[in-house]
Amino acid sequence: MQVTGIHAYPLKSGRARPLPAAQVEPWGLRGDRRWTVIDADGEKVSARTDPRLFLIDAETSEFDDLDDALRLSADGHPDLLLDTPQGPVVEVTIHGSPAPAIHAGARADAWIGAVLGREDVSLVWCPDPTVRTLDPEHSEPGDATAYADGFPVLLATEASLRQLNAWVAETARERGQQPTEVPMARFRPNIVIDGEVPFAEDDWSQVIIGEGPDALVLRSNSPCKRCVMTTVDPLSLERGPEPIRTLARHRRGLGGTLFAINLVPAAAGRIALGDRVTVR
Repeated sequence: MQVTGIHAYPLKSGRARPLPAAQVEPWGLRGDRRWTVIDADGEKVSARTDPRLFLIDAETSEFDDLDDALRLSADGHPDLLLDTPQGPVVEVTIHGSPAPAIHAGARADAWIGAVLGREDVSLVWCPDPTVRTLDPEHSEPGDATAYADGFPVLLATEASLRQLNAWVAETARERGQQPTEVPMARFRPNIVIDGEVPFAEDDWSQVIIGEGPDALVLRSNSPCKRCVMTTVDPLSLERGPEPIRTLARHRRGLGGTLFAINLVPAAAGRIALGDRVTVR
């Protein structure tokens, strides 16, 4: 098996950034989900409730030739350039768990508000991704991440997506509907591999990317529960029943519908497209 896709999401729920290679830290890909939008109560705002976030491009100094820390762009709006935020650290909430944040300032809030058509939103940056710890039932002491939903890294396989799309087509034919293909982008993985057997990843305990002493080792913690965010087309923002309808039929477990696996890096490392992947 080999790595066929690497994606970072500098702004939580913003557009994916496809990468040829990435530095990986114990708390996730460097620069991944270090920025998020929050509401007036300090709770993260995601594309689950506001899919217009999908329309925002985020470029950062980790991935781009930028003098600034962040550039945000969206159709119909001027680009926004920001330095690394300075100021007091406050507490925000990501899926019920507290996380540190520094506000990006009034100019950033106004830009985000204009794009989303809201007045109750703010942009914040995570100054320390080691503070927010993970679900103790599926992690070890010291495991942490910035603003990712629950775990530092999400991995999906092309083999599983092919099987899912075969099921989606079967469901459509049974209902007399035209089959549509679910793209990998709906699942927002950090790492995509080609894979061999659909959903074999459910049983992996360890994923090793690369070879020799510099190989990156990641612990597999659990399959990922999927939500209605996967039913929104990130380009058109149109909603539909898939893939949740078909996942609910074939991939129920852990109190939800499952696709892809959550991973925690054992240490820092580097990955690149084409890297060999072995599993245990």
